[in-house]
Amino acid sequence: MNATTGSGKGKDGDRRVRRRTLLIGGLATAAGAGLLAREDLSRAWWRVPGVEKPRVEGAVDFPGARWTAASQANYRRADRPDDYPVELVVVHITQCDYRTAVKVFKDPGHQAAAHYIVDRDGRVTQMIRELDVAYHAGNRDYNERSVGIEHVGFVDRPQDFTAAMYEGSARLTAGICERHGIPVDREHVIGHHEVPGADHTDPGPHWDWDRYMKLVREALQNQA
Repeated sequence: MNATTGSGKGKDGDRRVRRRTLLIGGLATAAGAGLLAREDLSRAWWRVPGVEKPRVEGAVDFPGARWTAASQANYRRADRPDDYPVELVVVHITQCDYRTAVKVFKDPGHQAAAHYIVDRDGRVTQMIRELDVAYHAGNRDYNERSVGIEHVGFVDRPQDFTAAMYEGSARLTAGICERHGIPVDREHVIGHHEVPGADHTDPGPHWDWDRYMKLVREALQNQA
């Protein structure tokens, strides 16, 4: 995803199609009447008035990351991996500088954001918790099953992809894969351009996948 253009919330949507119509009284009434299957309730808990998963303000999933929250319009609260399994890491390039990326992810009108941003110096910023569904991939199914990582730079500028960026991002991806049991291979660590239906080309031809995947595997071994 390019931070300046985004993939949009339109394709992702904010309402999940239900197998049964919910009448006045909402999910609580439906649940009491036994009208919803267990999986429907587990994926719709955020729509029950007054119910919210306990969270610690400013908490991060990756040790050492700095926290700054994305607009709630740019992601959907969820309870992953209890409601959706986290199976993929999607690599993006921002197509802008760090400050602009943070600004657009905080903009409710942007309707897109990734979980993380990795700057050229390797520093990691988390903007959305991994348990939530970020609008980053332009594909609803992939959004629900993935963690999105933006990298500060431009696809046509290989000099933007510094050693510090590769190493910092590799440690981040290794941590995500370790937490969620994601295999460290190119079927599960993918580029935005590999998402079905995506209209973006990032991370582009200058992203060194062999180098990156080697670093991720080494970081995972160091965590063991």
